[in-house]
Amino acid sequence: MAPMPADAALRAVLDPPEAVPAGPAWNLDELRGLLPPRMALADAAVLVPLVEYAETSVILTRRHDGLRQHGGQVSFPGGRVDPGDVGPLAAALREAEEEIGLRPADARVLGYLDPLATISGFRVLPVVARIPAGFEPRPRPGEVAEVFSLPLSWLMAPENLERIAIRLGGRERHVFEYRRHAAAPGQRVWGATASILYNLRQRLLDAGGPQ
Repeated sequence: MAPMPADAALRAVLDPPEAVPAGPAWNLDELRGLLPPRMALADAAVLVPLVEYAETSVILTRRHDGLRQHGGQVSFPGGRVDPGDVGPLAAALREAEEEIGLRPADARVLGYLDPLATISGFRVLPVVARIPAGFEPRPRPGEVAEVFSLPLSWLMAPENLERIAIRLGGRERHVFEYRRHAAAPGQRVWGATASILYNLRQRLLDAGGPQ
């Protein structure tokens, strides 16, 4: 496994923070037949937080079981872009502060991944950022059930990600799912969250990054 890239190398494979991606979601074909024709997707943003623990790790959350949308699922901090947000970056940082207690000033933003469409009708922009090694998450009661992390090198390894078949919309479809990791054996990382991490891996591979 090659070492994880430094900030400069990560910035080189991401869209810069000042250039918000304007194109369609890269996975729209996967959702064909599941979204109403010509449906206007609502804008949302998530933060992909990279933190130096024993090694570079990705912080993830498990949503509270009682939430109306995606309850109990593993996700990144994030949510809908509100009218008061100055774009998706501001929304991602605001949501990360609300959900895990990360101060916006403590996030060193590196750039954007590609937009992702969700079956719940959102066009999600993932924002990748480095955060301080000493960061201690504070989960928001009633919204975030748990905060955990997984090594970035493990998440970028192709052998840890697979496509599984599910029945959705009357036919078989395939979605990404990660194998269980010893650091978080009870957590299922799949669907949109796994797709975002896959998108990061593909960008690194295209630039000659980790194999």
